[in-house]
Amino acid sequence: MTDLEGKTCVVTGATSGIGRPLTFALAERGGRVYAIGRSRERLDSLLEESAGSTGEITAVRADLEQDEGIGRVVEYVLAGHDGVDVLAHSAGAIVLGAMGETTLDDLDRQYRVNLRAPVALTQALLPALKRAGGQVVFVNSSAALKASANNVLYAATKAGLKWFADGLRDQVNVDGVRVISVYVGRTATPMQEYVHEHEGRTYDPDLLLQPSEVVQALLSALAMPATAEITDISVRPMRKPPVT
Repeated sequence: MTDLEGKTCVVTGATSGIGRPLTFALAERGGRVYAIGRSRERLDSLLEESAGSTGEITAVRADLEQDEGIGRVVEYVLAGHDGVDVLAHSAGAIVLGAMGETTLDDLDRQYRVNLRAPVALTQALLPALKRAGGQVVFVNSSAALKASANNVLYAATKAGLKWFADGLRDQVNVDGVRVISVYVGRTATPMQEYVHEHEGRTYDPDLLLQPSEVVQALLSALAMPATAEITDISVRPMRKPPVT
């Protein structure tokens, strides 16, 4: 799917991290991209930077922690299109800390953003994905595959996202819908800057995986012919940040 001319794409977490370059990449290939974000200021910045791109970007301000925000996204997307060709879940939330240092409120926020929102959006847009023979992308984390003491709650939500993606794939492949999970290692994003601060490390983005590199891997998976499917991608930085 290197040519997305006229295709309907939805990207959550579009204003930051991996979602931002993914939004631009889909638009540059001709896609009609619905960019979902919470901050009006960041959405305006995204639109300003995208001026002159090949495709069309529509900014949708929505808080995916809330049902009203999820409903707003679905309403916007389905108002103008019968099908959805790409649904990319890139929004994420993280609170680090061992058990006893974090709260149930921390768990609830991560659950609502990392797991509940992708489930709810996918469920609502699934008929449109089936009509288009679309693709669902879950931007996951290496924490879904290996938890640690300090990311136990985050890892739990990301593991849930992995198993949701696997079960969904088993259900919808017969309908011509493909499901891709990408498990990213330490990536140069604001989230990772917070992780480094929590760990007491010096944040050096040049040592980390770049968001554009994750997008490159995703575009290759999206471009596979209809007879093939890349189900899981693990991408990590070549160099490992030093332990301090």
